[in-house]
Amino acid sequence: MSQKLWSLAMQIRPKHFSRLSCLSILVTLLMSCGGGSSSSPTPPPNNDGSAQAPDPTPDFDEVDSAFQTFIDESEVFDGISYVIVDAQETLHTATFGDHTVDTVVLLASTSKVPAVMTLLALEEDSDSTFDMDQSIGEMLPFEGIYADRTPTQLVSNTSGIPGLRQLTLYGPHLCQFTFNTSVTFESCGEVLLSVPLPDSHDAGSIFDYGGSQWQLAGVTAAFSANATWNQLVDEYLGTPCQLEVFTFGNMWEDLTLWDGSAASLLGQSNPNIEGGAITNLADYAKLLQVHLNGGFCGETRVLSETALSKMREDRGGVVEKDPTPYGMGWWISTDNSGVYDDPGAFGSVSFVDTERGFAGYVAIDDYRRLDADAPVRLVRREIIPLLQAAFDAIAE
Repeated sequence: MSQKLWSLAMQIRPKHFSRLSCLSILVTLLMSCGGGSSSSPTPPPNNDGSAQAPDPTPDFDEVDSAFQTFIDESEVFDGISYVIVDAQETLHTATFGDHTVDTVVLLASTSKVPAVMTLLALEEDSDSTFDMDQSIGEMLPFEGIYADRTPTQLVSNTSGIPGLRQLTLYGPHLCQFTFNTSVTFESCGEVLLSVPLPDSHDAGSIFDYGGSQWQLAGVTAAFSANATWNQLVDEYLGTPCQLEVFTFGNMWEDLTLWDGSAASLLGQSNPNIEGGAITNLADYAKLLQVHLNGGFCGETRVLSETALSKMREDRGGVVEKDPTPYGMGWWISTDNSGVYDDPGAFGSVSFVDTERGFAGYVAIDDYRRLDADAPVRLVRREIIPLLQAAFDAIAE
């Protein structure tokens, strides 16, 4: 690495990222590995004004009760909310504690599925030259040690670039976690590509979750399209899906500055690709429907069925070292066929059951990280099985 690039790396590295800060982020990111209200759609009237007999709708009472019990018994969380969709509509929305349908949350790693959707949509754009299977060095205007990795490898955590387990050794790579306006998305990307990390591996040889590889995927897409990351998100997801608040920022440097409003989101000039998105229930519901209806938002095709299938293809489980069932953005359940999920470090989680044709998103807005894996455990062990039973009941 040249002296000039090393100097740039040292300038970009946020000064307030102490070893303690690194450990705090590491713990947060790796954790990804009151009365309620609910609503379900009412059937439309017939032309004669009488109520039309609706298609059978799953009974969500037991699911609501499980969430209510969780909040009642929790000493950490003051609220939780969720939404369930099928290919056609939002089937059910419920809020508990201090949540409302308008609650906006920091998603952490539940940002990963929408990030991959953006990358794949860019690749499928006939006017784009971005290629998920092309080495990123061929698409970037600068060179570096990781230039031979592909976006597919980057977002399946199989690029060989050390993931979040090595965060305390990231050094200049910590630029991806700052909202400091002196740090640009592009300049940080050059550092990530060019500054080697300890314990790097050959591409395709190891599963190593998260970190710099995800940021490099976003930087490559932005350079390829001559656009900012959020411009791509808006073009391929926000506009066709009519999203209200969904966007990417970067609050990791100081989570206390987030006040629950989109206006308080920092770091949009250096968005964190793997964990920087914000959303409300309605926005994420629309994104999940894309995975059930063949790739559409309304009348607009957002992704092909081939692209959606690629996201669910196991890439992390076929490597030699630390094989882990993982697609691109989706963790793959090994004991629940057809189920894929995307949990975040604060407790939010999205999931899809492709066999039964439903998907869901659960929102959490407590960022103290005192028991952040509890909502994910609840969803995996109780909520998804209850939902499956409810859908199976109407299929009989």
